[in-house]
Amino acid sequence: MLDSLRRIHAVAGKEVRQLLRDRLTFGMIVGLPLLQIVLFGYAINTDVRHLKAGVADMAHTQLSRTLVAQAQASQVVDIAAVTPSAPALEKLLNDGRISVGIYIPPDFDRRASTGGQPAAQLMVDGSDPTLLGVAQGLAAMPLLSRDLAPPAAVPLFELRNYYNPERRSAVDIVPALIGVILTLTMVLFTAVAIVRERERGNLELLITTPVRTLELMAGKIEPYIIIGLTQVTIVLVAGELLFKVPVRGSLVDLYLASLLFIAASLGLGLLISTVARTQFQAMQLTVFTFLPSILLSGFMFPFDGMPRFAQELGELLPLTHFIRLVRGIQLRGADLNGLLPDVWPLLVFFGLTMTLAVLKFHKRLD
Repeated sequence: MLDSLRRIHAVAGKEVRQLLRDRLTFGMIVGLPLLQIVLFGYAINTDVRHLKAGVADMAHTQLSRTLVAQAQASQVVDIAAVTPSAPALEKLLNDGRISVGIYIPPDFDRRASTGGQPAAQLMVDGSDPTLLGVAQGLAAMPLLSRDLAPPAAVPLFELRNYYNPERRSAVDIVPALIGVILTLTMVLFTAVAIVRERERGNLELLITTPVRTLELMAGKIEPYIIIGLTQVTIVLVAGELLFKVPVRGSLVDLYLASLLFIAASLGLGLLISTVARTQFQAMQLTVFTFLPSILLSGFMFPFDGMPRFAQELGELLPLTHFIRLVRGIQLRGADLNGLLPDVWPLLVFFGLTMTLAVLKFHKRLD
């Protein structure tokens, strides 16, 4: 029995020493818990505040300015734009520049004084069901002003739900799932591509060929582009047939946006493959990048409700921009021209990761 325990401890000691020598694995052991506690403790905020809002004040009175100031003081919304009309406000909402629109009609003072009907209108991007609950709280907020005679609490807003009038969660989740699925599969597939060649000894054959580094990497990602577009098609068809999630925008724009995101994900996967030495390490690094993408992209929690530093970190992630693109095109009917602020980051990310991967990769055995 004692001899058996000694042998077990000897094997365990060998395993510990091997883990300590593997810096990447040791870093993952320490890094993953720290990353999760930081993200969940600081970055994730279920008390959604500071949503980007636009205002169209057609009344231009002291009472209407009080309404805007009171909405701003609630910290639920931050006024990010002032527009001259309701159509201009709807355009900002359609392009994803704002999450909430406040429309104040010309007869706002009369409506507020009589109290028989909502005094203003609250336009909400219903493609994110979480925002609806936040907007309902803002709509129920009473307007208290000395300009009312006598001062009284009156209903403020008529809540208008854009893009998801039935308030179905599938409408929000299904488009974003395209990005989540592509992030996991595209990064993981390409992350193990070069590593697999090294482990199987195939790099010895590639060394003797005239294939250049860029050509090798382009050849590696070409099949996965087709796979990624196929996955996009599967999710779109399944979303329509099973959950009745429509595609209101152009399919061409949707596939172009998907192609950009696939390219960015493949670039990240290739960069990981040049860092990892084994397929297991490649998978570890994929998980390490996947977790922040899920939590900070706006997939699970409203992006505007996150702390500022979390938003800045989320802006560096391709999934953040793709979720905005796919929801904008599929749910709001927006086009790529109106979504350019989320197009160029994907191009920059792809160019940067591919450049780093080419520079780091050497077509030789270590």
